[in-house]
Amino acid sequence: MHISHNEDDNLKELLSFSITRIKGYCGEFDIYGKKDTDIRAKELVFERTRYAYNDAVEYFENNFLSEINSLGLDIALEEMEVEPDATL
Repeated sequence: MHISHNEDDNLKELLSFSITRIKGYCGEFDIYGKKDTDIRAKELVFERTRYAYNDAVEYFENNFLSEINSLGLDIALEEMEVEPDATL
């Protein structure tokens, strides 16, 4: 992507939309986090933003479906994990 000062607001908006969309697909993540799922989610955010920037966002979901599904499952499994000392 070629970035200039005039495009900053547009890119920020596209990134914001992409974060919201990836969270909708996969679940909650920390865009600044260091966990594997956070890093993978950030990569998907950047990829979706690239597609949106190039007016091709309609192709993103099909092209990244396996990554979206995999990340969604991993985030769901993280949320379901039980503390080691927890009793059932």
